[in-house]
Amino acid sequence: MSSIYEINKGINKPVEFKGFKGQYITYLAAGLVALLVLFAIGYIAGVSVYLCLVVVAACGFVLFSWVYRLSHKYGEHGLMVAAAFRQVPSAIICRNRNVFVRLLKRAHDDSDNDRNHGGGGSPAATTQRQQ
Repeated sequence: MSSIYEINKGINKPVEFKGFKGQYITYLAAGLVALLVLFAIGYIAGVSVYLCLVVVAACGFVLFSWVYRLSHKYGEHGLMVAAAFRQVPSAIICRNRNVFVRLLKRAHDDSDNDRNHGGGGSPAATTQRQQ
């Protein structure tokens, strides 16, 4: 009895495996490795094998349901977008307008330099304009 799992459904479509899309497959794999390590630590520490299995099974159920919920709530890239949106400040506080005055002055100076030191044309035409 062989099982065939379809991993990629086509060109320009997200990687999907059993309902998990994109980065959630990685999260699930990392969680399963962590569960394996948890079982190994419990077994080496002398905890009953049955207790280790129950704890790992319960944690595995929580892991699968959490990752499945995230995958369906946010989609392929939505979790990264949500995390980036949390990094955006709600307000920018500036108690002093000197920052903006300096930016305005720098922009004005740069535009003057652009007008004086090139704007296209041949070098001879630029020399004639400066005289």
